[in-house]
Amino acid sequence: MISLRHISKRFGPALVLDDVSLDVRPGERLGLVGENGAGKSSLMNVLYGLYQPDRGEVAFDGQVVKLATPQAALARGVGMVHQHFTLVPNLSVAENVALGSEPTRRGLFDLEAAVALVNATSQKLGFQLDPRARVDSLTVGSQQKVEIVKALKGGATTLILDEPTAVLTPQEVDELYAVTRALSQAGCAVVLITHKLGEVLAFATRIAVMRRGQKVAEVDPASTTPAQLAELMVGEQPPPSSAQSAPLEPGAVVLSLDQVAAAGLKPVTFSVRAGEILGIAGIDGNGQRELAEVLTGLRPHTLGRLSFEGAPQPHLTPAHARALGIGHIPEDRLRRALVGDLSVEENVALGRQTQAPFAKGPFIDFAGRRRRAVAVLGLNDVRPAEPTVRAAGLSGGNQQKLVVGRELDARPTLLVVVQPTRGLDISAVAAVRQRLKAEAARGCAVVLISLDLDEVTALSDRVLVMYQSALNGQFPRPPFDARELGRHMLGAVRV
Repeated sequence: MISLRHISKRFGPALVLDDVSLDVRPGERLGLVGENGAGKSSLMNVLYGLYQPDRGEVAFDGQVVKLATPQAALARGVGMVHQHFTLVPNLSVAENVALGSEPTRRGLFDLEAAVALVNATSQKLGFQLDPRARVDSLTVGSQQKVEIVKALKGGATTLILDEPTAVLTPQEVDELYAVTRALSQAGCAVVLITHKLGEVLAFATRIAVMRRGQKVAEVDPASTTPAQLAELMVGEQPPPSSAQSAPLEPGAVVLSLDQVAAAGLKPVTFSVRAGEILGIAGIDGNGQRELAEVLTGLRPHTLGRLSFEGAPQPHLTPAHARALGIGHIPEDRLRRALVGDLSVEENVALGRQTQAPFAKGPFIDFAGRRRRAVAVLGLNDVRPAEPTVRAAGLSGGNQQKLVVGRELDARPTLLVVVQPTRGLDISAVAAVRQRLKAEAARGCAVVLISLDLDEVTALSDRVLVMYQSALNGQFPRPPFDARELGRHMLGAVRV
């Protein structure tokens, strides 16, 4: 048994863990839930050796140990799959799995040994992985499998999964949970960090609840309801999720695509109007990323006509898109939206550094930037609400709230949103969805691309389905039939 005893941890002025004690038992499936910034990932990063506690200790079977590095944790049988994958995109699956413990032959990297290791571990888990495939050619679900193989390659007895289903399809979620149940039955402890209450109640054998850096409860999932769990997480009854309301009468066409194609995207034709939320549904890897990049100038279109407010845009670039009033909440907040080494207030100013209130003429307006950052942090409940903290120091959910807040603060004419609530807790999900509805109500055109079908159907006025990098059906008005949407997503129906 692993025991975390009286763990406390600060990052600057922020107390992220406050005297937390928790046991992890062999063969159990432990759910760890709480709001963004509650300390869930920080506590598990202590167990994984990424963070050193300011106070407290970690014990294995009663023996206190110092986990100074992840390698020390791995040597004790603790593996972790992070919310943001740590894979090297241009390396193969086998090379990624072997990183840090590379097999050698005659002093050189032994690729065949690494391939054999991946095959042996994948076979035990029931995964279908090509060890020689480059990681950047894999879907998100397959990349997660690589992370799990990497974590378990040395026979780990404790597996920590941080928001593992945030971007998986329902089929991949079922497959993941089948694997983790088999692992727990074989004696491996599985710790699941998640915001999805239905999933944790169905998956876990025990649930620990954290709030503002403290463990506030441990509950039996068999006798706990989602409402009770949500109230423990937030300290009060959380706000209801955004319900589908009657769509407003849309305004003029803001964006139109006529047979627009690009690398990885087949010709597509559609438009979106002011005041409308256009949902794009599809299983991961069916051209959604490429479409979002075309709409925001990150990927040049090679065919067709793209127009913004009636004006053709033959050579749209990110800078031009920003100048036109196109906002972008990307799928990967760390690579595409934030500069982790910059402060929160510097990140709030990104894209508008030369404009008021962030600048006065050619000079930075430090006071104006600070005021604007404080306002964005407060309005979007980013924790800690400290503008000088490095963006990389925020939890994943708070990083997402920062990105959403910055993009909405610019009051865009068109907002391209990809996975806007990935990694957010129930209160933050409700708040972000309400803000997107409010943006549409003020006249912003919103393109919502999400792998969460419930999110698409709850927010959208119209839904398009993507399959094999092309459009495969249009659903013109709510209520939407999720089963029929799913058939189009899987290609069972072709249009």
